[in-house]
Amino acid sequence: MKYRKHRGLKISEIGIGTYSLSGVYGKKDLKEFGRMIHRAHELGVNFFDTAEAYGDAERILGELLKPFREEIHIATKVGVKRGIKPNLSRQYVKEACEESLKRLQTDYIDLYQVHFHDPTTPVEETVQALEELVEEGKIRFYGVGHLPLDVTEEYCRLGQPFSLLAEFSAVARESHGRLLPLCREYDLGIIAFSTTGRGLLTGRLKEGQRFEQGDIRHLDPLFQRERLQYGLRIAEKFAELGEWYGRTPAQVALAWVLAHQGIVCALCGPSTVEHLEENAGASGWKFPEEDMRELEEFFEKEEGLLRERQRESIKQILTQPLREPQRAFVDLIYVIETALYLGLVDEEEVLPVFYELYGLRGKLGGGEAAGKLREIQARLGRMELGGPF
Repeated sequence: MKYRKHRGLKISEIGIGTYSLSGVYGKKDLKEFGRMIHRAHELGVNFFDTAEAYGDAERILGELLKPFREEIHIATKVGVKRGIKPNLSRQYVKEACEESLKRLQTDYIDLYQVHFHDPTTPVEETVQALEELVEEGKIRFYGVGHLPLDVTEEYCRLGQPFSLLAEFSAVARESHGRLLPLCREYDLGIIAFSTTGRGLLTGRLKEGQRFEQGDIRHLDPLFQRERLQYGLRIAEKFAELGEWYGRTPAQVALAWVLAHQGIVCALCGPSTVEHLEENAGASGWKFPEEDMRELEEFFEKEEGLLRERQRESIKQILTQPLREPQRAFVDLIYVIETALYLGLVDEEEVLPVFYELYGLRGKLGGGEAAGKLREIQARLGRMELGGPF
């Protein structure tokens, strides 16, 4: 395993994320997960990422890491444990940290990360809480993630964040170019997550893929419509490169992420020893520069086609009668996330609609769901996402 240094921390190029323990990708075999964590330590992985929002993940991870706690770095996140609306008040951050320390069975957290933006709490108040936790020795560093760019910069001006947590893969490339100037100015390391596109770039997923019940990829925009077709074409390209270099598509995807400036760690989310060992094999392989240039041209062409087709899909979903509630729910989620991705709407404008829509998730079998979905469709239509229809 190769390592990268940032502000005194020596971090393994490949890190382990534990989002899967929340059940978003279906049930996991906890015995195999435990074997995977111990094998990761043997292979030199020293960065393990979790969150208070990931169900029982902190407790499970804390128990597994206890035998070698002083040899590794634990990162966790704060702000969205209860419900879907973030809370970053000073009181909540301080109390949540104490709870995370207990679940993780440790006296300190190496990296405590703001999970999502809380527009009801001033950034200054959250920074104060984080700085107090550093002074108290309960956290070593703090970072930020999933924030609007201007809010990220405010954290940098008012505090001293260690890192930025950012989704970054060959099917979600926009964050790197947008965040890199900020990282240079404020000496932030980028911790990349969803580096294989939630499995899309591993070569193991195909068109018409069926997921387990409860798997969030049923409604993830990355696995819908033209976005899925786009991802499968990139996965095919990575498979071709992998065959040429004797690497798996997943290793190509991870090495591509690590080839970018500012990346201090590429998180992956294996549940088995086999997948862990495959992912760890991406460390230390330098992605050829000529392939990086060729891929950039390929991506730009593909992204241009994708944007055109996404606009067409938004128009279709917002102007045609909705289908049955479950499908309509997924389509409207796709509209919101795609509009944000394309910069067609401000986050503050559309978030209230998203919260209302997401609140219907467990009620789609009721008689009122269809009417509420049509109301949300009309509200989104009035926002003129991408122009009047």
